[in-house]
Amino acid sequence: MSRLALGLLCGLIFGAVDVALMLPMSFPDKRTALLAAFASRFGIGFVIPLVQLPWPGWVVGFTFGLLLSLPDAMVTKSYAPILLSGAVGGIIIGGLTHGWGMRA
Repeated sequence: MSRLALGLLCGLIFGAVDVALMLPMSFPDKRTALLAAFASRFGIGFVIPLVQLPWPGWVVGFTFGLLLSLPDAMVTKSYAPILLSGAVGGIIIGGLTHGWGMRA
């Protein structure tokens, strides 16, 4: 599978999982909140497989998961859940797409 296709797949899955976790919650504008969460998580899942760095895959995922989650966390002031889900999702995506150990 190409890196681009893998990024699209990871983005769709991560976005869908995050939206599913948010469905039971209540928001003033739930539709916008769910769309924004999907877009953010899709971006994380899309970018991580495309990045080529000489780091272990989980480090790449952790770094980009945190960096791309930070603006959402700052705007909503919900730091812990947003940064945690971004970091965990990033670690999983990075480890699965780039491997868990050092790159040669």
